[in-house]
Amino acid sequence: MHALPQSDACYRAVSGKDPRYDGWIYVGVTSTGIYCRPSCPARTPKAENCRFFAAPGAAQAAGFRACRRCRPDTVPGSPQWNPRADVAARAMRLIADGLVDREGVSGLASAVGYSDRQLNRLLVAEVGAGPLAIARAQRAQTARMLIENTDLRLADIAFAAGFSSVRQFNDTLREVYGRPPSELRTRPAGDRLATGPSMITLKLPVRRPFAAEPLFDFLADRAIAGVESGRRSGDRMIFSRSCSFPHGPGVFELIMAEADGPLTVEMRLDDLRDLSAAVTRIRRLLDLDADPVAVDSVLAADPALAGMVADRPGVRVPGVVDANELAFRALIGQQVSVAGAATTAARIVRQYGRRLAPDGDDQVRRDDQPEYLFPTAEELAEADPDTLPMPRSRGRALVGMATALAGGAVDLSPARTAPKPEADCSDSPGSGPGPPATSRCAGWPTRMCCWPRTWSSAANCSAAASARTALAGHPGGRTRP
Repeated sequence: MHALPQSDACYRAVSGKDPRYDGWIYVGVTSTGIYCRPSCPARTPKAENCRFFAAPGAAQAAGFRACRRCRPDTVPGSPQWNPRADVAARAMRLIADGLVDREGVSGLASAVGYSDRQLNRLLVAEVGAGPLAIARAQRAQTARMLIENTDLRLADIAFAAGFSSVRQFNDTLREVYGRPPSELRTRPAGDRLATGPSMITLKLPVRRPFAAEPLFDFLADRAIAGVESGRRSGDRMIFSRSCSFPHGPGVFELIMAEADGPLTVEMRLDDLRDLSAAVTRIRRLLDLDADPVAVDSVLAADPALAGMVADRPGVRVPGVVDANELAFRALIGQQVSVAGAATTAARIVRQYGRRLAPDGDDQVRRDDQPEYLFPTAEELAEADPDTLPMPRSRGRALVGMATALAGGAVDLSPARTAPKPEADCSDSPGSGPGPPATSRCAGWPTRMCCWPRTWSSAANCSAAASARTALAGHPGGRTRP
């Protein structure tokens, strides 16, 4: 427990409603019997009625109860601690996944449990722009990327980026970039990446340093035959997989030619409107939006991790393209080896997965090219547990989890509030607790990083050390899916 500042300094924090002291100072008000955070929106109490504490337990022991407005008894960094920031984060994840393009602002507001007006006001306060402006900026960015890097027609780009009309596309790009779309296409035709009627090739920016080799190896070792594949071709690292998008299925191939080179993505989409969602999920799969410099600087400060950080900077946390799939894979991988889990998952895919339609552009099909989609929760909920290639208790747990996900009893979508989906999934008979990194791989932010006190000792970093050891390729570091 930390030492409190002088009472006058504590009262200045309370009177100024300074959120920087939240979690460090708790103020009990003797006239009401309630204790609050310094930033509580309630009227500032008189100085003579204030008592200051370093922890919620101390305030409760002194006879004070928690304020129902600022909720000082919640865990710092949890959604309940800062509900406005949590709602804003959920809304931003859904916007990035293209929900506003598909269902409008009203669909986004419904997903996070707010009215249109409340959500707009909250996002303006938290990030400085409303949901419509944020979605429009994302469309404009996607459109510019396609204009500069592909030879698609501008009309096709307009709808692929999420615009509802070519006129809206032209007006938005003029407003955002100050030029019409035709003037943004400055590269000669020979320098732009060729695209076919169903294929798009892009180059995605990557924050450096980027340890691509352990990341691609991790994905390749756990690839499910028929859905994913990983291979090397000379100096190139290649990972392919199929995926279900909001408007239809698709297949993408990630190609990393050099350690410091660009990340090339080749995509085949049934519907070009899924482009933005596909890019978002690829970035989540490879953890491309992480700040490697900030992460490495924090981890390198711990003696237990400093050597590994220096040996391999820029290690990322592998993600997934679908959180439901991660839940199934975590259950399948319990008490078996990595290879055994991949084999079992491949058998389930062949039994219950939907087969992809053959692409007419492919004259020769590789053996490792994706042929199936991973089964959805609805498809697995209809499975007979006795026919699954696993022990019956585990099969019943898998079908039970699929039923809960399909029926909405368990929600792993980006709109979910609580960042502990593994707690819900572990309630099923036959399933145990998943690895602590499960929620992080699904795209949930790591709350612990918000509070330096949590990382004050090497013991508290053991989970991070285990993950980094596995990714760095050290012996004994292989973890199950």
